[in-house]
Amino acid sequence: MRIFISTGEVSGDLQAALLITALKKQAELRGIDLDMVGLGGDRMKKAGATILADTTTIGSVGLWESIPFILPTIKIQKIAKKYLKENQVDLIILIDYSGPNLGIGTYLKKELPNLPIIYYIAPQNWVWTPTESTTKQVVKISDKILAIFEEEARYFTEKGANVTWVGHPLLDRMKNAANKQEARQKLGIKPEEKIVTILPASRQQEIKYLLPIMLETAQKIQQQIPDIRFYIPLSLPIYRSAINEQLKQYNIPAIIIENAPLEAIAAADLCLTKSGTVNLEIALLKVPQIVIYKVTPFTIFIARKIFNFKIPFMSPVNLVMKQEIVPEFLQENATVENISQKALELLTNNKKRQKIEANYQEMRQKLGQENVSDRTANEILNYIN
Repeated sequence: MRIFISTGEVSGDLQAALLITALKKQAELRGIDLDMVGLGGDRMKKAGATILADTTTIGSVGLWESIPFILPTIKIQKIAKKYLKENQVDLIILIDYSGPNLGIGTYLKKELPNLPIIYYIAPQNWVWTPTESTTKQVVKISDKILAIFEEEARYFTEKGANVTWVGHPLLDRMKNAANKQEARQKLGIKPEEKIVTILPASRQQEIKYLLPIMLETAQKIQQQIPDIRFYIPLSLPIYRSAINEQLKQYNIPAIIIENAPLEAIAAADLCLTKSGTVNLEIALLKVPQIVIYKVTPFTIFIARKIFNFKIPFMSPVNLVMKQEIVPEFLQENATVENISQKALELLTNNKKRQKIEANYQEMRQKLGQENVSDRTANEILNYIN
């Protein structure tokens, strides 16, 4: 049995790797010889998939920001389409990565209409969508949607899709993660030390637009807490030089962590972070966080004026709870003054920290039950059979 998996960016590569591991396990229990091939990154490859092209570094948020990635994306799409036309495949799994995956799905429904498509982690149309056409396209190309959020399942069911809510796969990834004490022991951090972990990027644009704000905020924090220490986990090794350059520019002696990202989070007293899947990882590790996001003025102008772009929250932690349980500073509100003031408050006010941790516990219950990846793998194998 051959399954083709298409995903992109760092988070998609992680989710796909978790799924591939589960698919291999469940297929072996059923006596199925499974071959997996597709678009993704190193995590997918290590999990056992054949990678036709690396898509972890060509993602972006925004219109202007996406321009440099148009030609690379087109090239990769051609590789994928050529493979699918020339090789027998039993099932397509699309994971997140909405623009390219919608393109692949639309192509397949036209050229190979009998090839089943499962969308796992569909585009976040339940949060926002500029037009109904995007939602209709998702429903049209998907023979089955496996939803990770309950609200996502409800939304696509109402739109006429065949949907099963499986829960969030991070529950499986985080259940054996180190706690704060274990993480500090591994990283050589003393119990009494104050630690801020900075998570600026899984995309190139975020190094440019988010890291400077975070490092200026770090300067402000250090002025008030001189012995504080900063850690920066690398999402991709290729970002190391750009991060080092900015650390020198802002004179922040942060320690870059490459092989222990979850420990760098778990050991922290506070995380300054971009918006994304990492927010859920931080929440499941029970660390207070401040979420920051910015795009170019051109992109935000077009989004607001042309597409009437509005979202209740940016962070998935707040979206799950439908309220702001962690502070968000977006676009013009993402100032060093705003962020540093909130950071110092969370570093020194135990009641505020305890409130966030209590809300995290409630949020955890809304993500479903553990063994998500096995449950998802069985849904996929049952669908093929």
